[in-house]
Amino acid sequence: MRAGGQAFEFPPGPKADGVGKMAAEGRKATVFVEEFVVGEAPPRHPSLAEPAALVFGALQAVAGAVIGLELITRVGVTPNTSVIGAIVALAAARLPLRVFAQFRSLDRQNLMQTVISAATFGAANALLLPMGVLWLLGMTDLVPAMFVGAAAGMLVGALLLYGVFDSRIYPARAVWPPGVATAECLIAGDRGGRRALLLAVGGLAGGFGRWLGIPMDVFGTCWIGNIWALAMFAVGLLIAGYSGAVARVDIQSLYMPHGIMIGAGAAALFQMVRIVLRGRSGAGENGGFTVSDRRCGRALGAGALALLAASAGLAALAGLRAEMAPGMLAGYVAFTALAALVSQLVVGISAMHAGWFPAFAAALVFLVLGMLIGFPPPALAFLVGYTASCSPAFADLGYDLKTGWIVRGGGRFAEYERQGRRQQLWAALLGFGVAALLVFFLYAGYFERNLLPPVDRVFAATIAAGSSGSGTMLLAWAVPGALIQLIGGSARQIGILLATGLLINNPVAGWTALLALGARALLRAKYGAAVESPMYVLAGGFIAGAALTGFASATLAMETKGV
Repeated sequence: MRAGGQAFEFPPGPKADGVGKMAAEGRKATVFVEEFVVGEAPPRHPSLAEPAALVFGALQAVAGAVIGLELITRVGVTPNTSVIGAIVALAAARLPLRVFAQFRSLDRQNLMQTVISAATFGAANALLLPMGVLWLLGMTDLVPAMFVGAAAGMLVGALLLYGVFDSRIYPARAVWPPGVATAECLIAGDRGGRRALLLAVGGLAGGFGRWLGIPMDVFGTCWIGNIWALAMFAVGLLIAGYSGAVARVDIQSLYMPHGIMIGAGAAALFQMVRIVLRGRSGAGENGGFTVSDRRCGRALGAGALALLAASAGLAALAGLRAEMAPGMLAGYVAFTALAALVSQLVVGISAMHAGWFPAFAAALVFLVLGMLIGFPPPALAFLVGYTASCSPAFADLGYDLKTGWIVRGGGRFAEYERQGRRQQLWAALLGFGVAALLVFFLYAGYFERNLLPPVDRVFAATIAAGSSGSGTMLLAWAVPGALIQLIGGSARQIGILLATGLLINNPVAGWTALLALGARALLRAKYGAAVESPMYVLAGGFIAGAALTGFASATLAMETKGV
């Protein structure tokens, strides 16, 4: 099935409409990943239910969940452990024991990295973080209800991404940068040669740059992502970083990032609905994707209904009927479900293009909107927790499915791709299940020692402060946000990426992005298309090296603090 090392072109993509252009941009990022056109695909994809895979996967999940819980509570970060899982699987495959011989398969290694990644983000971002908001507000008796709601949101987020991945809205050919980096690690470990050398050089450069304080994951992303989207991301980062020091303007107090995200998110939702409706009318029904527009529409509809049901169940468990009149309670349930759905879709767009998923920022946007509507503090706590629980699972599974799509041949073998994607879903669910068990039994110990995710304190302080009458400012900034998103079109998603940058105070990342985009343009102009192959491999190394160094430095910081 797989012969290594040569460049190839994927099958012709969809017509050059907006999303088709986006898919083409992503296709460039993986054109040189691997040659997968010799022979036929195996009849059956390896199964997670194989005893060795299940046991090793469960152990990976425990490790990933513990890593996530420790680092988000003690340092405030959640590392992407996909690369770590890939390296562990590669190392296990080389142990001189018969039981590990089967892990020499790229597909089994991919399942293992999917498990550990899901467990890390599931435990830290999707479960513990929402529960911490209730704890800080003194609603300790309601924390178990938030656990149930967050677990439901995490599950729906993963299932929704599974239903829309490789559709016209979320193409497998799009960039999903961390997914590319993990795939490069797996393939380089399997094949070796010049590709492995380039990846190692990129990994060393990425790690050294990260150690110096340069976000080399951003640099690598800018060598494989959509130039327009990432340029707007850089602009947003620079505005957020220098508006206060240079222009003496506090964009946060003006709710500029929040308003632009609201407007851009609304416009992006309109663009998605238009694509789905076009598919229902029979136009562009498949277009080269494994998920047709019609199936994507059904998945979105089912996801919305599931989120609505979970929102209603959460309101009942939390006893919110005592806090609100029946009409307001019904509106709250609907608003919470809508917030969770839109948050996932918007965060997924950012993750797909830039490799960043601003789940906390999106949850904060809907928290502010909920405050303006007038929901009481307990309802606001559940709103922000539920909204924050869905997006990490959605975005992270997108990265993992991108890795699998690459190692399975870039969609060349449709049935094998469906089988592999299904097994990855089971792997993610294993990770989430283990994460849920650990969080349920460990959360009280963390919270009683005052170990909570730092962003929980932001959410809790915002709820305690109450509404500040900022509705006019939000609406004012929503208008340019929507216009920017509509002007850029669904191909570039520049409104979403601008808002993402505005919500992050990291000017160094902005300058890094501009430098990387400039270097990319110069190299492309001087050497032509031939330079793209080594650039993409180096970019994967930059991202992987930065991820590993970030994990190591966060762990060292935790130990230095003596916690």
